[in-house]
Amino acid sequence: MKNLISKSAVTIGLLAILAMSVSAPAHAHSVNKSVKIGAGNTSDGESSVNGSISVGSGAIVTGDLSTVNGRIKVDSDATVEDVSTVNGSLKIDSGSTTESLSTVNGAITVAKNVNVSGEIEAVNGEIELGSGSEVRRDVSNVNGQIELTASKVGGDISTVSGDVELWDQAEVMGDIVIEKQNGWGWNKKKSRTPVVVIGPGSKVHGKINAEREIELYISDSAEVGDVTGEMSMDDAVIFSGKRP
Repeated sequence: MKNLISKSAVTIGLLAILAMSVSAPAHAHSVNKSVKIGAGNTSDGESSVNGSISVGSGAIVTGDLSTVNGRIKVDSDATVEDVSTVNGSLKIDSGSTTESLSTVNGAITVAKNVNVSGEIEAVNGEIELGSGSEVRRDVSNVNGQIELTASKVGGDISTVSGDVELWDQAEVMGDIVIEKQNGWGWNKKKSRTPVVVIGPGSKVHGKINAEREIELYISDSAEVGDVTGEMSMDDAVIFSGKRP
């Protein structure tokens, strides 16, 4: 998805806050208390403003889960739809299914064998995908590491200042894009150079598009379509073994 990162910082927070203002009255939950959906239960969606949301194992949620200030945790083998928070982390346990995950300030942790039919977006936060998990569309953030372990992304991976690491035969069907910092006012000072590691057996079917200088390490058993932008394949450090 082109310019995905450019859209994220402007839209995620606004959409999450808008969702809260619309959905909170629809669900009769306290604004300042946490919400819990028990194991095996069903719900048409839950929301909070200053509270966390937890979903028990095997629960089914047919609507959105959203909060402003709080974390959201989904236990194993649950089925949920869109999951979003502004200030808080998201954690999805093994075997669960969700449509999309988004946060502004917080990490997103996806355990093993999770299916995300849409995309994952963060602004300031790490994104981690466990083995056997799949995201059908894009994965993006602005600041924070993006790490795939034996998992698959069906679209692009995009970041501005974060590192990107693929391990244990992870696979990206689209591109890996390290975007320029232009327009990110809070990031215009000198920043560290992002690191991209394509580990053993991993594949990037598209290209690595470095719109700024990066440190690039590619395993001699990995596959990358091309390296473009400010760098070329000749600039990559080819390594053998488990790590560079």
